Amino acid sequence: MAVKKELLEILRCPKCKGPIHPNPDETGLICEQCRLMYDIREDIPIMLIEEAKPL
Repeated sequence: MAVKKELLEILRCPKCKGPIHPNPDETGLICEQCRLMYDIREDIPIMLIEEAKPL
């Protein structure tokens, strides 16, 4: 996994503060409530609302 499990347990969507989970190929983190995906680059989640991709 690109992002450590411990980090995933504490990360939340910066927009709605809801839970996030990795997408199937582990290239991003998905917020189901906001329908956004935050990219993971070089094992670092990019948790910026303005850089999130709509689903």
